[in-house]
Amino acid sequence: MKWLARLTFVTILVGIGSGLSGLVVSFLLHGLEHLVYGFGEGDFLDELPTPSNGLRVLALFIAGVIGGFGWWAVRRWGRRVVSVEAAVKGERMPFWSSLGNIALQIVIVGLGASIGREVAPRELAALAAQWITRKTGVTFRETRILVACGAGAGLAAVYDVPLGGAVFAVEILLAELTLATVVPAIATSAIAAIVARLVTSAAPLYSVPHLELSPSLIVWSIIAGPVMGFAALGFVVLAKKAGERRPKSWGILIVMPVVFTAVGVLSIWFPQILGNGRALGQLGFDGGANLDGATLGAAPLLFILIIVLLKLISTVGTIGAGAAGGTLTPSLALGSGLGAVLGGLWLLLWPGSGIAAFAFVAAASFLAASMRAPLTALVLVVEFTGQGQAILVPALLAIAGSMTIGYMITRRQLWKTPRGEGVA
Repeated sequence: MKWLARLTFVTILVGIGSGLSGLVVSFLLHGLEHLVYGFGEGDFLDELPTPSNGLRVLALFIAGVIGGFGWWAVRRWGRRVVSVEAAVKGERMPFWSSLGNIALQIVIVGLGASIGREVAPRELAALAAQWITRKTGVTFRETRILVACGAGAGLAAVYDVPLGGAVFAVEILLAELTLATVVPAIATSAIAAIVARLVTSAAPLYSVPHLELSPSLIVWSIIAGPVMGFAALGFVVLAKKAGERRPKSWGILIVMPVVFTAVGVLSIWFPQILGNGRALGQLGFDGGANLDGATLGAAPLLFILIIVLLKLISTVGTIGAGAAGGTLTPSLALGSGLGAVLGGLWLLLWPGSGIAAFAFVAAASFLAASMRAPLTALVLVVEFTGQGQAILVPALLAIAGSMTIGYMITRRQLWKTPRGEGVA
């Protein structure tokens, strides 16, 4: 039984390493946000202590300059950055290039760039897991499993989503549902979340009112699921094409500052487009606070739709400018916003659940289609909001519809996307 004791010990080490990775990323992100904007939770709807539109523009310009020069240097002189997916398959992540890539993601997200922050902790945790498994001499299969579990645990640590991190590792990175994958995935994510709570908050990422089931919501979910599937795949294609056409050499030194500054200028009127999408996601979930089936007007829904479109453009533009980062939280935000708009219009025809329920269902189905991972998407949205048990049926119906559209389109080879996020 020595092998089991050794494997257990290594699994605990990977969990601790992943938790420390998430803790470091969270601490640096919150510290940078507090230094620049005066808060540390990433909500760009908060009133700034130094209310100046120029602050946002300047911060994004600085992010563009640092990011442009940094990634140009990393890609010119450093070794090729290895993605988490490639690391799970056995490729070794170069230490300094990986750290540089991670640090640049933290800087641009902390300064307000319109891209997800979840890739940095996953990469840092996978890097730590690779180092631990090399030093402890586990087998190739055990290494593959533990690197995937480490990456999932990194996600669990930075967002305090232990179940979501475990399912992410099993469903997306390993695509293998066995005791050999599930047990270490759960263990590492749980340990990582506990360690990271020294810095991160245990409260849900989004504040969502109690969600209620209604016949109106069920029928809407059946209709909206395929719509979310089309929208999500469209976002994935745009993000993928933007990544393929990003500047390959010194052009990033010009393109990234220009694009980031343009996003900063737009944020003067629409601050919700900044950051990883939390502000837009909360806007969608809050749609039911002042809007209901009786008093709903077109103007608030039009505003949310404008934010959705601008968030889409800013995120795709950020990726196209050459930035590395995630699309998980932007996808959830886009789905939440679209769900609030479409759900609000539906309530004019058939009153029922509050808009937050429609936003929840749409966020889960949009995220499922964009990640090609229905279980991970549902679990993440539930943990992000602390809600969802009451409306699991419509959420599952919408996810089924969005995944069906994705399956049909990929079968026809109109879109070829990797399993997981659209952009590494």
